[in-house]
Amino acid sequence: MATGWRSLILDTVLTVIALFVAIALGAGPSETTWWPLAGPLSVVALGVYAWRGTHRSSSRHLGVFDILNVALATLIVAVLQAVIQAVTGVGNQTPDLYRVPIITWTFAFSGLIAARVAANFREIPGFGGTDAGAANTLIVGAGDAGEIVFRELNRGAEGGYRVVGFIDDDAEKHNLRIHGTPVLGGIDDIPALVKQHDIKEILIAIPSASGEVNRRIFKASSGTGARVRNLPSIAMLVYSERPMMPLMRAFQVEDLLRRAPVRTDSSRAKEYVGGERVLVTGGGGSIGSELVRQLAPLGPASLIVLGKGENSVFEIDRELRDNGIYQPTPVVCDVRDAQSLDMVFKQHLPRVVFHAAAHKHVPLMEANPIEAVRNNVFGTLNAAEASVRHGAHKFILVSTDKAVNPGNVMGATKRVAEMIVQSLAGRSETGMAIVRFGNVLGSRGSLVPILTRQIANGGPLTVTHPDMTRYFMTIPEAAQLIVQSGAFGNQGEIFILDMGQAVRIMELAEDLIRMHGLVPGQDIEIKITGIRPGEKIHEELTYADEPLEPLEDPRISRVQNTGRVDHQSLRAALDELDRLCDEGNQDAVRAFLMELAWGRALPPVALD
Repeated sequence: MATGWRSLILDTVLTVIALFVAIALGAGPSETTWWPLAGPLSVVALGVYAWRGTHRSSSRHLGVFDILNVALATLIVAVLQAVIQAVTGVGNQTPDLYRVPIITWTFAFSGLIAARVAANFREIPGFGGTDAGAANTLIVGAGDAGEIVFRELNRGAEGGYRVVGFIDDDAEKHNLRIHGTPVLGGIDDIPALVKQHDIKEILIAIPSASGEVNRRIFKASSGTGARVRNLPSIAMLVYSERPMMPLMRAFQVEDLLRRAPVRTDSSRAKEYVGGERVLVTGGGGSIGSELVRQLAPLGPASLIVLGKGENSVFEIDRELRDNGIYQPTPVVCDVRDAQSLDMVFKQHLPRVVFHAAAHKHVPLMEANPIEAVRNNVFGTLNAAEASVRHGAHKFILVSTDKAVNPGNVMGATKRVAEMIVQSLAGRSETGMAIVRFGNVLGSRGSLVPILTRQIANGGPLTVTHPDMTRYFMTIPEAAQLIVQSGAFGNQGEIFILDMGQAVRIMELAEDLIRMHGLVPGQDIEIKITGIRPGEKIHEELTYADEPLEPLEDPRISRVQNTGRVDHQSLRAALDELDRLCDEGNQDAVRAFLMELAWGRALPPVALD
């Protein structure tokens, strides 16, 4: 408020000064008779400027509207000045009575605009001075986002930065200046520029950058000693409405895998989610909780968050409530308990079900096959049959690439879960769909958090095989595409999410070490531990006989010839699997599960 009043008073003083200039230039020998006009003009100018709100325009974001507003306000003041002259008789002896108001308006408008431009000059290095202790900084990206970051830094919103220059691969921008600061070169010039200008901070302001571009920037910056910070991709959606610098964060592994952003049409998802009762099993887990976050804005009539872990369910419920996003219905229930799950369906009557509840850790499930079967197979059976029994409109299974040619218990349980959904498709009004994708970054117990902890402990980092690759996707993108896929599926179709290129785990480990400012093999050792039971060197997203067809969203494909399993035959096989579980023979359960997952315990599969 104080700043606004100071600006208002400054504008008024500049207008009075403009009056004195106009008197000197236009009043002739009788100029002293005009001076009493200064008092009334000050009151008029103060009132008009307060009314028009000229003091509320930002000098740092001066636009056409602000300039026109200043022009109109000063013109009104000049007109009122002429009225005062006519009423009081001041200047009547001058041959041209209205020459002074016109000159006053000209200089008042020019003075107010010049004051705002000068405020911008004070933010440009060389005009306003610099903080002696500020860190020399490069901004990577000479586009809109980079320009906004520059403005924020130089207006003092974030202290401690001295912007030396911009970096941009667009050769046409080289040697140009942005607010007086030069574009010094391209990404490949970063190492030399860091050394030449003693750069301490590198700020990446390209929210639309792909993983390939981010990898180039990271490779050029690593080893320079400068701290690298980045704008997440979400910044490009909000940078025009919110400050950029608070979004800046340390460079993360997600940036290396970032795909080019695709504008998602949420209308299809809203059609089947909006106004419906929606249930998410495993709602407290990594994928399930993100599904809840992304489903809430779509306007469901109710959002039932179901999980067997009370703490995780509590956390996502509290998060949505505290942030004012939604008030979900938290339910603590184990999907293995068919009777309790049936009671949940009776009470809440969900119309759309996302089944994300599952055990996912390969080595752990390899050692506990009965628990894996109980949760992943029979939990899916319970949720799918309850959906059919209680008239749900749609059931979407969250699957995994490990279900393809499964070589371990976890993958085999998910493959059988897919078979369950396919066998139920078309047997009722409940639409069935399966979404299959690879690893997600940052989920609990996943690779990146494990490697990060190992770095924090000083190493070594453990990698099972030097050639091992995995597909990766961020949790928000995976959840978004699961919701999108649900709009297309009804007949047990399998949808494959675009995971990009498979990533070598060894390279990922090396990049993580560099992100911590360390040198792989020198500061942190990488140890090869050998492939674990059930682990594959390379994962697959589809079977050889699963041709894909593209959908409207380029990140989603649909398997064309979806295999069908006879429901009665599968049900008989599941009864046998259940009996083996009750007997407690882990080896027998594992053996029968693998036979079932590979289709050898069933009649031949018919294709659509």
